[in-house]
Amino acid sequence: MAKRKGKKSAPRGGRIILRTGEALVEADEAWSAAEPEVVIGELDGPVGYAIANLIGDQTKGHSRVFAILNSDVQVRPVTLMVSKVTVNSSRYTNILMGTVQAAIAHGVLDSVRAGDIPKKKANDLGIVVSVWLDPSIVDATYDPEVLFRTNREATAKAIHKAMHHEPSIEWLLEHQTKVTHYFHQLAVEGNLE
Repeated sequence: MAKRKGKKSAPRGGRIILRTGEALVEADEAWSAAEPEVVIGELDGPVGYAIANLIGDQTKGHSRVFAILNSDVQVRPVTLMVSKVTVNSSRYTNILMGTVQAAIAHGVLDSVRAGDIPKKKANDLGIVVSVWLDPSIVDATYDPEVLFRTNREATAKAIHKAMHHEPSIEWLLEHQTKVTHYFHQLAVEGNLE
């Protein structure tokens, strides 16, 4: 297995209490944007308790489901999807619980294959993925392969960042004044819708 250049490998031993990460991957179309936020940790710690509470406390419009390759094939580490958008249409539900759910499942397995999630800890860890699916998808003529690719890649990227503590505090302090928040900048320029 090849290591990424300049990257430290994920911890091979010891407990992983709680790691966080986020990513953004998008294609040209607005509906293609995937912006997951992940929390990763041991099932006998805060992440496991959160998964149990979330799956047992379903909320209308924000159903929580496991990431699966297909019905009856749940991935490991157990991964719970939570929508950032209130789901109120069957088309949105079908896309979220179809293409996006499958993409997230593949992204998790890609992370194990890449070594970001230690394979020996696959049954001991849990992941909560807060999922962004643009509401415009309901009215769009979208390409499910593009949507699958962006969500798969974003999931793996967020997990990688979580497991490697990226960005580092050193990078953040060095780049604090160089990074502009996109929507804040739109507001400053008077272009926020």
